[in-house]
Amino acid sequence: MILAIDIGNTNIVLGCIDEEKTYFIERIATSNSKMELEYAVDIKMVLDIHGIRPEIIEGAIISSVVPRLTKIIREAAEKIIKKAPLIVGPGVKNGMNILIENPGQMGSDLVADAVAAIAEYNVPLVIFDLGTATTVCVVDEKKNYIGGMIYPGVNTALNALARSASQLNDISLDEPKHLIGRSTAECMKSGIIYSNASAIDGIIERIQDEMGCHVTAVATGGLAGIIAPFCRKNIILDENLLMKGLWIIYKKNR
Repeated sequence: MILAIDIGNTNIVLGCIDEEKTYFIERIATSNSKMELEYAVDIKMVLDIHGIRPEIIEGAIISSVVPRLTKIIREAAEKIIKKAPLIVGPGVKNGMNILIENPGQMGSDLVADAVAAIAEYNVPLVIFDLGTATTVCVVDEKKNYIGGMIYPGVNTALNALARSASQLNDISLDEPKHLIGRSTAECMKSGIIYSNASAIDGIIERIQDEMGCHVTAVATGGLAGIIAPFCRKNIILDENLLMKGLWIIYKKNR
């Protein structure tokens, strides 16, 4: 069993995983003001909640899109499990051919998503990770990572809308009662959910047009479970995708 950590702009995702299963996935808020010890307490608390003793964890791996926190959380994890975590980045083996202009600039979370998707699903692939930003990864029929897209995430767009219009208050992203909203809150819910679902459907169509073939579509990330059910395309929802990718990368490098 290993401890897998993904440091995102909004949340830090923690999970324990081995060859058999993912034991848990939890999220804590990303905070630039926390010190190493505070993050160590967070990690220890999550492990305690799930009844996992640090001494049975054989190692750890970290992906991060927040460079200023990578060292802090690496040291926090090492304080708890007494082993130095592997950091996903240049020089770390992932078994994937990355055909973009600067492979070293590719986000480590996207690497993990793509590695897991290639291992589990039929290529060619398009992978949607719905977080602070929605990222799109495209893998061709030869299992090469060929590029993708980035656009504002669901909550990012919703929060920007609420801040910019004084009459629009913050709302929850539960299922709207109607496509055509009957109130301001319903209009916002419907607009955010259906616009994002339609974006996914449309992107899949355009990628298929450009590649000239059908693609397998996979959705992951904290908001995937909210948006994917409203898509018209066949979307595989895999909320453990990133954790599984980190496990595969860890195995390739241990």
